Amino acid sequence: MTRKHIDCRSFPSEINCSIAISADTDRELLEAAVQHAVAVHGHHDTPELRNQLRGAIMDGPPTEEQPAR
Repeated sequence: MTRKHIDCRSFPSEINCSIAISADTDRELLEAAVQHAVAVHGHHDTPELRNQLRGAIMDGPPTEEQPAR
């Protein structure tokens, strides 16, 4: 099983968030990323947000390098 991640540095933000979230499954990762987006970035939990986050899921662990936006 390949670990997966979402890196906030992939998205422009006013606070220059540097959080990277990783999990073993897409479902677990998506739920954690939605919670982060709502609590920290003030987004609403919508189907559009979830689709955007699904599209940002990357295979493997996060890297130290800045991901492309």
